Amino acid sequence: MQNSSNQTVKNKGIYLLPNLFTTAGLFSGFYAVIASMNANFEAAAIAIFIAMICDGLDGRVARLTNTQSDFGAEYDSMADMVSFGMAPALLAYNWALADLGKIGWLAAFIYCAGAALRLARFNTQVGVADKRYFQGLASPAAAAVIAGSIWLGNQYSLDGRNISWIAALVTAATGLLMVSNFRYHSFKEIDWRGKVNFIVILLVVGVFVVVSVQPALILCVGFYLYAISGPIITIRTVRKLKVAHVVGDDVAASVETNSSVQAAAQTQVVTDLEKEKQEEHKP
Repeated sequence: MQNSSNQTVKNKGIYLLPNLFTTAGLFSGFYAVIASMNANFEAAAIAIFIAMICDGLDGRVARLTNTQSDFGAEYDSMADMVSFGMAPALLAYNWALADLGKIGWLAAFIYCAGAALRLARFNTQVGVADKRYFQGLASPAAAAVIAGSIWLGNQYSLDGRNISWIAALVTAATGLLMVSNFRYHSFKEIDWRGKVNFIVILLVVGVFVVVSVQPALILCVGFYLYAISGPIITIRTVRKLKVAHVVGDDVAASVETNSSVQAAAQTQVVTDLEKEKQEEHKP
């Protein structure tokens, strides 16, 4: 009886380590909102990138230490909405969109709503969707596009109000990419616990060195390229582009890729061979 009560108390607890990273990401997102309100745009953009790092660590730490929990998943989703939904939208609005009036806050709202819908769809597709790909632009990557643009513009002393229409277009388009059906590489097939060649470590060090030279420029360009990679991957892998490939409820049922067609053909060949063998063994 005592062991049962102790087990119940243990199950009600919260794992500390992964939730510390989630809290750090939430704090970074909240700080980005405050910094953008005070016109400290560079600090706000950097805070969003720090939130991205924390978001990438909390899930991996939970899996490596076997401390996954439903509470952690929900908490992470709430923190992501602040860090990658509200913070980038308000940052873009305060930097460039405020002078556009309704058009400005509507562009920011499209982004914010897109992030909320993206997170909700991701949560409902856990364990069902193909882990190799994201359906729609992931919210951290979308936030990096906005934050990277503002960080780069601030470094070159660019006044966001002078390019407010371009900023509104980028903000709204990024929000729409999050709710699209475009396929993005998730890089989840990488085995982080496996052994790699020494050259791989050298390449990783090289990447850090290159990024450190011009972090704002390289990160901005890198995430822009990733944002446009989704439409390119989708167009290249479908035989005929349809509306369902761009937007819809069930991309898994509507997207007919070359790889899936080939897999179906191979399955049919195997089935036919098995039938032939069965026919041969019949008396």
